[in-house]
Amino acid sequence: MTALDLEIRPARSDDAPGLADLLNEIIARGGTTALEEPFTPQALDRAYLTGPEVICCFVAIDAASGRHEGFQTLGRYRGLPRDIGDIGTFARVGGTGRGVGAALFAATKAQARRLGLAAINATIRADNTGGLAFYNRMGFADFSVRAAVPLQDGTPVDRVNRRYDLRQGG
Repeated sequence: MTALDLEIRPARSDDAPGLADLLNEIIARGGTTALEEPFTPQALDRAYLTGPEVICCFVAIDAASGRHEGFQTLGRYRGLPRDIGDIGTFARVGGTGRGVGAALFAATKAQARRLGLAAINATIRADNTGGLAFYNRMGFADFSVRAAVPLQDGTPVDRVNRRYDLRQGG
Protein backbone atom coordinates (compact mmCIF):
# COMPACT_ATOMS: atom_id res chain seq x y z
CA MET A 1 0.00 0.00 0.00
CA THR A 2 1.17 3.48 -0.71
CA ALA A 3 0.92 6.38 1.71
CA LEU A 4 -1.87 8.86 1.12
CA ASP A 5 -1.76 12.63 0.97
CA LEU A 6 -3.96 13.22 3.99
CA GLU A 7 -5.75 16.19 5.42
CA ILE A 8 -6.07 15.78 9.20
CA ARG A 9 -8.63 18.03 10.85
CA PRO A 10 -11.06 18.05 13.78
CA ALA A 11 -14.18 15.99 13.15
CA ARG A 12 -17.48 17.79 12.61
CA SER A 13 -21.07 16.64 12.80
CA ASP A 14 -21.30 16.71 9.00
CA ASP A 15 -18.61 14.00 8.89
CA ALA A 16 -20.94 11.60 10.71
CA PRO A 17 -22.64 9.96 7.68
CA GLY A 18 -19.34 9.08 5.97
CA LEU A 19 -17.68 7.99 9.19
CA ALA A 20 -20.69 5.89 10.21
CA ASP A 21 -20.41 4.04 6.88
CA LEU A 22 -16.67 3.54 7.45
CA LEU A 23 -17.15 2.27 11.03
CA ASN A 24 -20.13 0.09 10.18
CA GLU A 25 -18.06 -1.67 7.50
CA ILE A 26 -15.39 -2.39 10.14
CA ILE A 27 -18.04 -3.71 12.56
CA ALA A 28 -19.65 -5.87 9.85
CA ARG A 29 -16.29 -7.35 8.91
CA GLY A 30 -15.64 -8.28 12.56
CA GLY A 31 -12.50 -9.36 14.33
CA THR A 32 -10.88 -6.00 15.07
CA THR A 33 -13.22 -3.87 17.14
CA ALA A 34 -15.08 -4.62 20.34
CA LEU A 35 -18.00 -2.69 18.83
CA GLU A 36 -20.62 -5.09 17.52
CA GLU A 37 -23.69 -2.95 16.74
CA PRO A 38 -23.84 -0.56 13.76
CA PHE A 39 -24.13 3.18 14.33
CA THR A 40 -26.49 5.72 12.88
CA PRO A 41 -24.74 8.97 11.93
CA GLN A 42 -26.43 10.70 14.89
CA ALA A 43 -25.31 8.05 17.39
CA LEU A 44 -21.76 8.09 16.03
CA ASP A 45 -21.63 11.88 16.24
CA ARG A 46 -22.71 11.87 19.87
CA ALA A 47 -20.52 8.94 20.95
CA TYR A 48 -17.28 9.68 19.12
CA LEU A 49 -17.23 12.94 17.17
CA THR A 50 -18.74 15.88 19.06
CA GLY A 51 -20.67 14.54 22.06
CA PRO A 52 -20.23 15.67 25.67
CA GLU A 53 -17.79 12.89 26.58
CA VAL A 54 -15.57 13.49 23.54
CA ILE A 55 -12.27 15.19 24.39
CA CYS A 56 -11.25 15.48 20.74
CA CYS A 57 -11.74 13.64 17.49
CA PHE A 58 -9.73 13.96 14.29
CA VAL A 59 -10.62 12.76 10.82
CA ALA A 60 -8.30 11.76 7.98
CA ILE A 61 -9.41 12.81 4.51
CA ASP A 62 -7.74 11.69 1.28
CA ALA A 63 -6.70 15.06 -0.16
CA ALA A 64 -7.07 13.81 -3.74
CA SER A 65 -10.54 12.23 -3.50
CA GLY A 66 -12.03 13.90 -0.43
CA ARG A 67 -12.93 10.44 0.93
CA HIS A 68 -12.90 9.73 4.67
CA GLU A 69 -10.01 7.34 5.34
CA GLY A 70 -10.29 7.10 9.10
CA PHE A 71 -10.88 8.81 12.38
CA GLN A 72 -9.50 8.78 15.88
CA THR A 73 -11.49 9.71 18.93
CA LEU A 74 -10.35 10.51 22.45
CA GLY A 75 -13.00 10.50 25.12
CA ARG A 76 -13.89 10.12 28.75
CA TYR A 77 -14.43 6.56 29.84
CA ARG A 78 -16.13 5.51 33.03
CA GLY A 79 -13.55 4.14 35.45
CA LEU A 80 -10.60 6.13 34.10
CA PRO A 81 -9.25 9.19 35.92
CA ARG A 82 -10.25 12.54 34.35
CA ASP A 83 -6.66 13.15 33.18
CA ILE A 84 -6.59 9.96 31.08
CA GLY A 85 -8.35 9.88 27.73
CA ASP A 86 -9.59 6.70 26.09
CA ILE A 87 -8.65 6.36 22.41
CA GLY A 88 -10.27 4.59 19.50
CA THR A 89 -8.73 4.44 16.02
CA PHE A 90 -10.65 3.41 12.93
CA ALA A 91 -9.19 3.16 9.41
CA ARG A 92 -11.07 2.22 6.25
CA VAL A 93 -11.32 -1.55 5.64
CA GLY A 94 -8.44 -2.46 3.33
CA GLY A 95 -6.77 0.86 4.04
CA THR A 96 -4.44 0.11 6.92
CA GLY A 97 -0.70 0.51 6.56
CA ARG A 98 -0.94 3.81 4.66
CA GLY A 99 -0.14 6.19 7.50
CA VAL A 100 -3.72 7.09 8.48
CA GLY A 101 -3.42 6.01 12.13
CA ALA A 102 0.00 7.58 12.65
CA ALA A 103 -1.14 10.89 11.17
CA LEU A 104 -4.24 10.89 13.34
CA PHE A 105 -2.24 10.00 16.46
CA ALA A 106 0.14 12.93 15.94
CA ALA A 107 -2.86 15.30 16.04
CA THR A 108 -4.56 13.52 18.96
CA LYS A 109 -1.38 13.39 21.04
CA ALA A 110 -0.66 17.09 20.49
CA GLN A 111 -4.22 18.07 21.46
CA ALA A 112 -4.20 15.82 24.54
CA ARG A 113 -0.97 17.48 25.70
CA ARG A 114 -2.43 20.96 25.09
CA LEU A 115 -5.39 19.99 27.23
CA GLY A 116 -3.12 18.79 30.05
CA LEU A 117 -3.94 15.09 29.97
CA ALA A 118 -1.44 12.78 31.67
CA ALA A 119 -1.98 9.67 29.54
CA ILE A 120 -4.00 7.98 26.83
CA ASN A 121 -5.57 4.56 27.32
CA ALA A 122 -6.17 2.10 24.48
CA THR A 123 -8.22 -1.06 24.96
CA ILE A 124 -7.59 -3.58 22.18
CA ARG A 125 -9.06 -7.01 21.57
CA ALA A 126 -6.30 -9.58 22.13
CA ASP A 127 -7.11 -11.16 18.77
CA ASN A 128 -6.66 -7.83 16.94
CA THR A 129 -3.02 -8.29 15.99
CA GLY A 130 -3.06 -5.25 13.69
CA GLY A 131 -4.41 -2.99 16.45
CA LEU A 132 -1.92 -4.32 19.00
CA ALA A 133 0.94 -3.72 16.54
CA PHE A 134 -0.32 -0.19 15.73
CA TYR A 135 -0.49 0.94 19.36
CA ASN A 136 2.91 -0.66 20.02
CA ARG A 137 4.42 1.36 17.13
CA MET A 138 2.85 4.53 18.55
CA GLY A 139 4.66 3.93 21.87
CA PHE A 140 1.87 2.51 24.04
CA ALA A 141 2.93 0.11 26.81
CA ASP A 142 0.94 -2.79 28.25
CA PHE A 143 -0.92 -1.77 31.39
CA SER A 144 -3.39 -4.56 32.16
CA VAL A 145 -5.50 -7.32 30.65
CA ARG A 146 -9.19 -8.05 31.20
CA ALA A 147 -9.52 -11.76 30.60
CA ALA A 148 -12.29 -13.48 28.67
CA VAL A 149 -14.66 -10.59 27.99
CA PRO A 150 -17.54 -12.19 26.07
CA LEU A 151 -18.63 -11.00 22.65
CA GLN A 152 -22.36 -10.94 21.90
CA ASP A 153 -22.20 -14.56 20.75
CA GLY A 154 -20.50 -15.57 24.01
CA THR A 155 -17.01 -16.00 22.57
CA PRO A 156 -14.50 -14.92 25.25
CA VAL A 157 -11.82 -12.50 24.05
CA ASP A 158 -9.24 -10.84 26.29
CA ARG A 159 -8.97 -7.04 26.24
CA VAL A 160 -5.46 -5.61 26.41
CA ASN A 161 -5.15 -2.16 28.00
CA ARG A 162 -2.19 -0.10 26.87
CA ARG A 163 -1.18 3.37 28.00
CA TYR A 164 0.72 6.20 26.38
CA ASP A 165 2.37 8.54 28.90
CA LEU A 166 1.95 12.09 27.59
CA ARG A 167 4.71 13.32 29.89
CA GLN A 168 7.31 11.31 27.94
CA GLY A 169 9.35 12.95 25.20
CA GLY A 170 7.75 11.33 22.08
